[in-house]
Amino acid sequence: MTETLCGVLEDPVALLKHLVRINSVNPGLVPGAAGETALADFTATWLEKRGFIVTRLEAVSGRPSIVAVAAGTGGGKSLMFNGHLDTVTLAGYDGDPLEPRLEDGRMYGRGTFDMKAGIAAMMVAAAHAAASPHAGDIILALVADEEFGSAGTEEVLRHFRADATIVSEPTHEDIVIAHRGFVWFNVTFHGYAAHGSRPDLGIDAIAKAGRFLTGLEELSHGLLRGPAHAVLGTGSIHASLIRGGEELSSYPAACTVSLERRTVPGENAATAEAELRHIIDAIAASDPDFSYTLAAGLERQAFEVPSDSLIVRAVAAAAGAVTGQAATLRGEAFWTDAALMLEAGIPGLLFGVDGGGAHAATEWVDLASLKRVSQILAATATDFCH
Repeated sequence: MTETLCGVLEDPVALLKHLVRINSVNPGLVPGAAGETALADFTATWLEKRGFIVTRLEAVSGRPSIVAVAAGTGGGKSLMFNGHLDTVTLAGYDGDPLEPRLEDGRMYGRGTFDMKAGIAAMMVAAAHAAASPHAGDIILALVADEEFGSAGTEEVLRHFRADATIVSEPTHEDIVIAHRGFVWFNVTFHGYAAHGSRPDLGIDAIAKAGRFLTGLEELSHGLLRGPAHAVLGTGSIHASLIRGGEELSSYPAACTVSLERRTVPGENAATAEAELRHIIDAIAASDPDFSYTLAAGLERQAFEVPSDSLIVRAVAAAAGAVTGQAATLRGEAFWTDAALMLEAGIPGLLFGVDGGGAHAATEWVDLASLKRVSQILAATATDFCH
């Protein structure tokens, strides 16, 4: 099977070179950055030339997502490949981040690993599968803004649906069937401003926050020692930012602690808020001057699909046929757009290339892995949609 697919697939390495050379830094991360427009233009043209019907979604000007569909004859299951066009900053990259460099079986450049290799593999695989008669639709969603706010996938899901999805984030050729979610909170502790010489008038909000931080550390240790999810282990919590005070000679009237709670299935914003209120209310019960405001921010749900679901079985079978080995099923620590897809009723998984250096000064992809992943994705789409 490997030799057959190698003989008919277009070259994902050549395609990846084109993708890397196109600047697609997310302007949400780097104000004034190029964004996804040029890369969206290139991928749309490439896919149109191969018979896909392309829809450009651009609710926010300059932040396009591309959805390409090869319609099936009917009566089959539809599969959506999903991947993000945007990358993180070029600043601090070791060498020219937009000039792909090939060395020792690897390609170096910004986005090679996260995740333009995944984009190349999906495009080649979808084009191969679509070239033969297929009952179910083959869909490519190449989205904007995954590295910042996931606005692209959210926009796609307002217009398109599928029976299953594969998000080709880099997974080192493992099949990822679960990942953690997260929720952000701001906890503001209220004091009373006064001159630094008047302790009789002032209430130190930063000192009040200190009591909370001690409790937060205890909660963190307790979570790590507590019951574990079978695939993902335990959730976690940490303080990320602290802001308070005006100058050295004054009592601070307010101090805000921003924190992040990483969640596993069964945990969410409500359960995390209950944990925080348990800490804070215990302090308030013993301190009449303790006052606070707790506000939940962005929440992203944890993700999990059954290991025996149809799409997992399809990718595992294709991987076994291409590599001659059983694929590893595992969880992942970071959050991805797969969770948004599942919330919209589209089960899926993560499957992508081997490599390293995501968001780092040196980023690379293993080219043999890129070719294998392209073959596996093509075989999966052929099986799932035909």
